[in-house]
Amino acid sequence: MMRSRSGRIINISSVVGHTGNAGQIAYTMEKAALDAFTKSLAQEMAGRNILVNSIAPGFIETDMTQELPAEVKQRIMGNIPLGRIGKPEEIAEVVAFLAAKGSYINGSVIHVNGGLYGG
Repeated sequence: MMRSRSGRIINISSVVGHTGNAGQIAYTMEKAALDAFTKSLAQEMAGRNILVNSIAPGFIETDMTQELPAEVKQRIMGNIPLGRIGKPEEIAEVVAFLAAKGSYINGSVIHVNGGLYGG
């Protein structure tokens, strides 16, 4: 990317990097730091036409959320305005959008969480 003076870096963080979550201090801290890193790196790389952004998913159907007890999932869905847990494809669509060649988005954190957190 540095040699070609063009590229996209897309980080995947998490909604908990912005909301916090009991019992996940290290995970929450890492995701918050990743978003701060994204913003700083975006400023550093902009002159080389390398765009850096982050996607902060909410609760998505993954191995991690699959292990949650049913009552916990129901409580989570009750807090999400769209009333459901997201699908991996919905994150992939945002990745594809940010990877598009003509994008003018740089240094942003895009929240994909069904309205759980607006950032």
